[in-house]
Amino acid sequence: MPLPPTGLSVKKSSILLEIYRRLFDCYGPQHWWPGETPFEVMVGAILTQSTAWQNVEKAINNLKSAGALSPEALRQQSAEEIARLIHPCGYYNAKTRKLKALIDWLGAGNDNLERLFATETDELRKQLLAVHGVGPETADSILLYAANKPVFVIDAYTRRTLMRLGLARGKSAYDDYQQLFMRNLPSDTQLFNEYHALFVRLGKTVCRKQPLCRDCCLFDICPQNKAR
Repeated sequence: MPLPPTGLSVKKSSILLEIYRRLFDCYGPQHWWPGETPFEVMVGAILTQSTAWQNVEKAINNLKSAGALSPEALRQQSAEEIARLIHPCGYYNAKTRKLKALIDWLGAGNDNLERLFATETDELRKQLLAVHGVGPETADSILLYAANKPVFVIDAYTRRTLMRLGLARGKSAYDDYQQLFMRNLPSDTQLFNEYHALFVRLGKTVCRKQPLCRDCCLFDICPQNKAR
């Protein structure tokens, strides 16, 4: 396990690293995020808003079959055609507008993702957040999984687990959740990638809305487990 660097809270670092160790020992490497290219990851980050990933896969497969999974190819599609292709993921009209905004932004940089991803992390995040339809979770998913930047993604699964473990409060802001990891773990892209993916796995299989506490590898350190 990586050790917390000098200046971090040793207590919080130890707790977070112990949670990571348990999750990794239980579930193993997750190979997350799905996507064959950085642009596909970016598209997936938008399409997965308010829907299950299996629906996103159907939409992405439709885009691939239509030869429309690149900024240039997608730009040549009408809004109606894009909406038809991504229909399985829901909110297809709104997501069409978001995809159009994304490819307009990419077009301003000549669709050069390598140069774009070389931008300093805070500046790139600021630019992403200025794109219509890109909020903090979507922006950070793009930064971590497409641009390989050391940014921790916070989603509903992570929030739920942190609250149950007593490490966060329900009304905490997105940035508060994120800084718990960013300030108390090594700034490591692979660690953040795997950790977030493990939270997703835990949230889908065990730490559900109605949790299966006896099956959880965090059972004995969770103050809210329902199986005592």
